[in-house]
Amino acid sequence: MTSRRILQAAAVAATAALVVTACSSNGTDKKDAKQGSGDRGPVTLATGKDTSGNLQSLIDEWNTAHPKEKVTITELPTSADAQRQQMVQNAQVKSDAYSVLGLDVTWTAEFAANRWIDELPASDFPLDGLLPSAVDTAKYRGKVYAAPYQSNGGMLFYRSDLLKKAKVQAPTTWSELADACKKVLKLREASKMSCYGGQFDKYEGLTVNFSEAVQSAGGELFGDNGKPTANTPEVKAGLKWLVDGFKDGTFPKEALTYQEENGREAFQASKLVFLRQWPYVWNLANQTDGSSKVADKFGVAPLPGLNGPGSSTLGGLNLAVSAFAKHKASARDFIKYLTAEKAQRSNLLNAAVAPTRADLYDEPELQQKFPYLATLGTSIESARPRPKVVRYGDVTTAIQDAVYPVISGKADADTALADLQKKLEQITAE
Repeated sequence: MTSRRILQAAAVAATAALVVTACSSNGTDKKDAKQGSGDRGPVTLATGKDTSGNLQSLIDEWNTAHPKEKVTITELPTSADAQRQQMVQNAQVKSDAYSVLGLDVTWTAEFAANRWIDELPASDFPLDGLLPSAVDTAKYRGKVYAAPYQSNGGMLFYRSDLLKKAKVQAPTTWSELADACKKVLKLREASKMSCYGGQFDKYEGLTVNFSEAVQSAGGELFGDNGKPTANTPEVKAGLKWLVDGFKDGTFPKEALTYQEENGREAFQASKLVFLRQWPYVWNLANQTDGSSKVADKFGVAPLPGLNGPGSSTLGGLNLAVSAFAKHKASARDFIKYLTAEKAQRSNLLNAAVAPTRADLYDEPELQQKFPYLATLGTSIESARPRPKVVRYGDVTTAIQDAVYPVISGKADADTALADLQKKLEQITAE
């Protein structure tokens, strides 16, 4: 994948955005005045935990240059579900405690539809040069409500040293993965290891991993028309892979409690041969300070699928201005600062965070430092978004409620998917 291909698609998205802007520029000017274009002062960023410390470094740089508009971080819980709940509760009481919201890419529609975030002035937030998939997540009904800050694609981390010793290649299919594990786990140094870990706890990560299994079996949870399709043979095949994985021991039982950090820690402790994860793990797993046993012993490949390479669920983070913030002009300027190329380059270099700017994926120096960049770019290019629905919170809860009992061995797959189809039809019809 090259940035040229990405930018060609981005140009289409940008052109569409300019048409919208041209048709509504007068309205945007008036709206900007209502938003308080001269309103400046301290800003609070509400987002998940900064595991790298690089976000604080960027904020320190901003604060030095803007002593009267200092930014402080309000770190929300690690779980995406808990983050969303806290932001929603804050918005429902119209609290001004948060100025800038770090929104999971699936939340834009919900927050925009409920008027919890402001539309962003198109003239201040150009879309050219950004990944098309990231741009799409920042829109609601054709208007931009958030700035793409981080993108994300799931990848397969694997123990390259052990695969080499077992004389197997990185798998491209689920059956190849199972066969590779059988050979690797026969090695003396792998005798206490398990095969594969993902994010299977009952939270947003389960929705992501289940969606990827479905997509990697050729299915989808929602059709192009927005209608749920949760009870198809392809969806059943995706769920069957997860169920069988826990039944036959491919997935360790403790993976039922894995969120992102649990899986990362298990992989770094040399407990897993394979791990489905986001790219931020690269830097952490390569630490040589004693926190990782796998530094320089792992590689990255595309996710495997039923009959070939699988499909990632699109991840990432967008930044939006709270409709109830006090200092909105400062908040918008801070968002522009964090989403600029310099800050995105810093996040990639220091925290292995996937940028939303297409040209960074093709820089030779960055490719040399991060050998997985091409794989990540392919993952993001082929990734599929989660459903863009106003009641996304209800949708993901329904998916988790249906899937977790099945992979835990406490419910029947066919019954669960039939019930899930009815529930999703009800949610999206309201």
